[in-house]
Amino acid sequence: MSDFPTKARVVIIGGGVVGASSLYHLAKKGWTDCVLLEKNELTAGSTWHAAGNVPTFSTSWAIMNMQRYSTELYSRLADEVDYPMNYHVTGSIRLAHSKERMQEFERAAAMGRYQGIPMEIWTPEQAKERYPFLELHDLVGVLYDPTDGDIDPAQLTQALAKGARDMGQKIIRFCPATGVTQHDDGTWTVHTEKGDIDCDYVVNAAGYYAQRVGEWFKPFGGRTVPAMVMSHQYLLTEEIPEVEAWSKENGGKLPLLRDVDVSYYLRQEKNGFNLGPYEPNCKGHWMTEDDPMPEDFSFQLWNDDLDRIEDIVTDAMERVPLMATSGVGRVINGPIPYAPDGLPLIGPMPGVRNAFEAHTFTFGIAQGGGAGKVLAEWIVDGATEWDMWAVDPRRYTDYTDQDYCNQKGMEVYGNEYAMHFPHHEWPAARDKKLSPVHAKVKELGGVMGAYNGWERANWFAQPGDDTSEESTHTWGRSGPWEQRIKEECEAVRDHCGVLDLPGFSRFVVKGDGAAEALRGLVTGGLPKVGRINLVYIADDRGRILTEMSCMRLGEDDFVMITAATAQWHDRDILRNAMPAGVTVEDVTTTRDTLIVTGPKSREILSGLTDADLSLGWLTHQAATVAGQPAHLIRVSFAGELGWEVHALNEHMPAIYDAILAAGAKPFGMYALNSLRIEKGYRAWKGDLSTDYSLLEGGLERFIKFDKPQDFPGKAALLAEKQQGVKKRFVTLIVEAGDCDAPYMSCIWKDGEIVGETTSGAWGYRVNASVALGMVRSDLAVPGTELEVEIYGEKCSAVVQEDKPLWDPENERLRA
Repeated sequence: MSDFPTKARVVIIGGGVVGASSLYHLAKKGWTDCVLLEKNELTAGSTWHAAGNVPTFSTSWAIMNMQRYSTELYSRLADEVDYPMNYHVTGSIRLAHSKERMQEFERAAAMGRYQGIPMEIWTPEQAKERYPFLELHDLVGVLYDPTDGDIDPAQLTQALAKGARDMGQKIIRFCPATGVTQHDDGTWTVHTEKGDIDCDYVVNAAGYYAQRVGEWFKPFGGRTVPAMVMSHQYLLTEEIPEVEAWSKENGGKLPLLRDVDVSYYLRQEKNGFNLGPYEPNCKGHWMTEDDPMPEDFSFQLWNDDLDRIEDIVTDAMERVPLMATSGVGRVINGPIPYAPDGLPLIGPMPGVRNAFEAHTFTFGIAQGGGAGKVLAEWIVDGATEWDMWAVDPRRYTDYTDQDYCNQKGMEVYGNEYAMHFPHHEWPAARDKKLSPVHAKVKELGGVMGAYNGWERANWFAQPGDDTSEESTHTWGRSGPWEQRIKEECEAVRDHCGVLDLPGFSRFVVKGDGAAEALRGLVTGGLPKVGRINLVYIADDRGRILTEMSCMRLGEDDFVMITAATAQWHDRDILRNAMPAGVTVEDVTTTRDTLIVTGPKSREILSGLTDADLSLGWLTHQAATVAGQPAHLIRVSFAGELGWEVHALNEHMPAIYDAILAAGAKPFGMYALNSLRIEKGYRAWKGDLSTDYSLLEGGLERFIKFDKPQDFPGKAALLAEKQQGVKKRFVTLIVEAGDCDAPYMSCIWKDGEIVGETTSGAWGYRVNASVALGMVRSDLAVPGTELEVEIYGEKCSAVVQEDKPLWDPENERLRA
């Protein structure tokens, strides 16, 4: 092949809608020397049999951003690339059967309005005016999204491909990639059946083959891609005269209908219906030895299995009786990849330099446009416009074995439209990572939650407390947990609490030049030997990339401690920043941590340890506790006198038992969240994200502008400091009703949205609902009266002073 490219800046493996969108968006950013490889024809995987729905609805800010961008792109793409497409913007009607579902709709509608999507809350009767064939039994209300619609997946992919080609990109069809090789300088060679291509970056966009492609990257630091494949069916009815007559009379299609509590969508397809169920008794494929994934499944389907969806079809016919007047014309039963949380994997490949992922899309048509934008930003700019942690591949670590992926994929599919209540924990594939005192925590009544695979107690139940899954189906703060959280917070306030905290991500960074390398990475200063402090890492725009606790053991010997979920994210940041001779060792799994905190914590520990408990705040020391070697750090995320006790796993059971025996009361993550929010302590990827700069986040005290090192984001932060910030971090006291403010609740002033909450909880020490958030900088003045919209209810709120609500001078903390 004389025109076969042997060099490219980026090689994308996979020619579905996401691969084509990524190629198109790379070209839009000026990288026009990229290559897309497809082993068959474009769209041969999940794309060709996709239904093509294009919703914007999501309760994830990142996903909504991505889907909203897709709708905006698709509305102009045909003209932009001169390729006609069938894109129908029909609007959608989403049905609610309960008050809780309406609360979810109100939350999503508020987020949508903030992003410029004019969603509306309707009565069932208003819906019937727009959709006359609808029966209204059991309905409480409706969410209407005028921007929703559907598009032809093949035409969309070809349009993106044409646009990319017109800008100089190459697409090579019928050219399977067969492997990759990485060179010492981080560049790649991608091997294909037609020859090799040298490139700077590789993208795995291989859809349901992404796991197989991912294996090629294991020799270069990769892992098995966390994914599985579901069988998804939808059926097309024969034509219905009444639908045809309505379309002619109204000059368009019926709105797309979603009955999310029953779990299906119903869409007009030509002059009939397309019914797509997500059934609880679902079926995965290619999960067992007797059902292996074939080498090539291009343009293939499985046989119908209508018994599986019979109940949902019956319900849909009762909701829209017109559907029952027609026969089934065709059934589509094809593979859809699922990640364990149902969201795609877009971004840097964990552990591998210069490799990216854009795969495992459950809703690839709706998300494809936004995904291409996001991926191109990752590759070209090194950062994305919106914080995209929700889809970052590094959100999963080593607990995602295939059993986990299979169980979670089945659970997510069977609960595709489920509400994600704040106190609810999904039961599938649990106990993947256990603390060394897990059995004792459970014995004490621990009601567990999963954090990066680690089981931690959310709260401690007493005999007779309702710990059923059903009890958690509420957006409200009240439930069996509420009294227990209050008691746990009061124990920390008045006496001493102990929290087992397995899975703290921790890295030993040591070697000649470690200190200087860290100075060039973090925005502020490093602690002296024997001390610990918070450090922040910014991206080149000055936005908050991560927060770590930096513990200094020696001149060039550090332990960096960070959030459980940040493990692979922060590992890659540290490893990529360290020079030769400086090692970064991940010791997360070998150690456990106890938080021992409250005014009596010194008294309780004094009888168990040889440590010097008079050492001040932000110090650390090696010591024995209950006769076991440990490390004591004088910090407390709860904002009381306290220590973190760090020890090897084998030493922790004796330490935990001794601290309990001395009188400490066990407390859980829900209480810790309440305690930290009263102190204004930020949580990673809620309050601390790349949606905000360090200056907006109120973190200027952690920036040393005068240090000689040119840390990432320094120039951007200096410029922002001179120009002034547009938003500021605030603490609000909210006159909330039954619910506290969730992430990304709208903040209003005089009928205008002026900011958003980043977290919220009831503070049991200050006896108020507290929200942390970002508001327009002119409103970040103590005493300013605002409103916070919580599940559709606007609640009065007042901006507080820029200091902790609880113990504002930190006297208890430093006692």
